[in-house]
Amino acid sequence: MATASFSKDPFPYILHPENLKIGVVVAEWNKHITGKLLDGAMKTLHENGLNQQQIQVLQVPGSFELPHGAQMLFDQNCDAVICLGCVIQGDTPHFDFVCQAAADGILQVGLTYKKPCVFGVITTLTEEQAEARAGGQHGNKGSEAALTACWMIAGKQHINL
Repeated sequence: MATASFSKDPFPYILHPENLKIGVVVAEWNKHITGKLLDGAMKTLHENGLNQQQIQVLQVPGSFELPHGAQMLFDQNCDAVICLGCVIQGDTPHFDFVCQAAADGILQVGLTYKKPCVFGVITTLTEEQAEARAGGQHGNKGSEAALTACWMIAGKQHINL
């Protein structure tokens, strides 16, 4: 979902937001970043026709717990789940383990439930890079993740017509 290559144009399908339920699972670790990602995701979901009652937000401790949170939301009949987190590299290999586990887990949950489970996790070397991707010069990756969820749902609606 790099900003330079992510389409800001309307997606090629019409989203029918009525009767949708979208889950957003957000990591509390690096909350000063993930809060901005959540704000961006919520704004984008509202802009695409979803109201507050159609959006279920679940907070989890960190990015490692995002896949389990996504499972919980899918078990509540969500049509898609957006996973938001921020992992900033430190001095130990912990960064690599958390990033890999989150990415693999989010992918597996989506494939298992056969529904969009969107990776909206910022993985950066520095806090400045994270800030730039949470509403700064590189856009808001939470907003991009929400747009991806809408696009995928609209695509599913398109093939089911």
